Amino acid sequence: MNKQYFSIGLLCLITQFISAQFTIDGEFRPRTEYRHGYGNPIAEDADAGFGISTRARLNFGYVDESYKVYLSLQDVMTWGENRQLLPADANNSFAVFEAWGELTLGEGFSTKIGRQSISYDDQRIMGGLDWAQQARNHDAVLLKYKKNKFLLDVGLAFNQDKADLSGFSSVGTAYSTTGFFSYKAMQYLYLKQSWDTFSGSLLVLNNGFQEYEDDEITADGTSSLVTIGTHLGYKKGKLGLDGNFFVQTGQRQGEVDVKGAYLASLDLSLKASEKITLGAGVEIISGNDADAGETGAFFPLYGTNHKFNGFMDYFYVGNHANSIGLLEVHVSAKFQLNETSSLMVKALNFSGEQELASGEKSLGTEIDLVYAKKFKGYGLAIGYSQMFASDGMYELKGITEDAAAGGQNWAWVMLTIKPKFLNIAVK
Repeated sequence: MNKQYFSIGLLCLITQFISAQFTIDGEFRPRTEYRHGYGNPIAEDADAGFGISTRARLNFGYVDESYKVYLSLQDVMTWGENRQLLPADANNSFAVFEAWGELTLGEGFSTKIGRQSISYDDQRIMGGLDWAQQARNHDAVLLKYKKNKFLLDVGLAFNQDKADLSGFSSVGTAYSTTGFFSYKAMQYLYLKQSWDTFSGSLLVLNNGFQEYEDDEITADGTSSLVTIGTHLGYKKGKLGLDGNFFVQTGQRQGEVDVKGAYLASLDLSLKASEKITLGAGVEIISGNDADAGETGAFFPLYGTNHKFNGFMDYFYVGNHANSIGLLEVHVSAKFQLNETSSLMVKALNFSGEQELASGEKSLGTEIDLVYAKKFKGYGLAIGYSQMFASDGMYELKGITEDAAAGGQNWAWVMLTIKPKFLNIAVK
């Protein structure tokens, strides 16, 4: 008995001197994909795509009383992309995915500085895009405040080209990186308040894009696109409701005026039994019906777009910008087969928010299936999707129905291993 008291006392004494935690973990995630109509309808005479990619990560974390530091190293590899024995063929995919420090400022305040993943709510406007092997990050500084169930973040970013070995340019602040809404500057305010059954958030986001004139960078020219909106959530018992409403105004890159652009969605979930969860929802995203030099099309910017509008990524995944918008209605069911496995079935119907040139609006229906299985120390997921395109989809994607393959489908298998290499307390 005395030995037990001595051990307990010794443990309490040791913990008084422990002020930090050091962790090393990783991720190994290979994914095999069969693409026969993924992203766009495939032609009848085209061969399906097939390949394997792997994401490998090594993460280091250090947590002290007054600060945190995190480093995530990542490489994304397509099997066979490099010739053997020739290192010069490396594809430069190795990168620092995250590298940030967070300082505790007291009274609920902290600041997080560096390369980081930024994700809020259901990730509709800002998300980590974890499905993509490369995922998404931002170089930014955040001022954070949290008290009880209230959260406030202010984010700032300013991006520059690497001009030479000495770092960024010593003259001017022009930014030449383009595509996928790459911004020169970003400022945002995010607030969230939660209650027992209800939560509400507000996001005010401004992105500044570098402008060009006759293919030359305009030194001081930027377009400013403002996105403002809210995410509302309600959950009580077996019922859950989530809604989004966002508007965009200002200018896209190219000094295109954005007027009347909006996104609105509503999702319902119902736990019908211990093993069955049902879902239904609708989303409408405005399209472009404006004159030249203007647009009414909304784009969800830095969200995890693969999560929405079908897993086959026909909309808003590097595509469908400044187009006819989208009206999407979906129903789903998730079956918990046992303690370690589940099956999700989802059906989505797509229409244009506006008519195509032919007057057609209907785009088609997609069916998504995902089977997930947890094992001891790793997980396996298998997916299959089928697109039943209508006349409008062929018109939208620029291929005739006769030229397209009879079946448009996509299948994948993904293994995820997340080893915990080290987790120790240090002085």
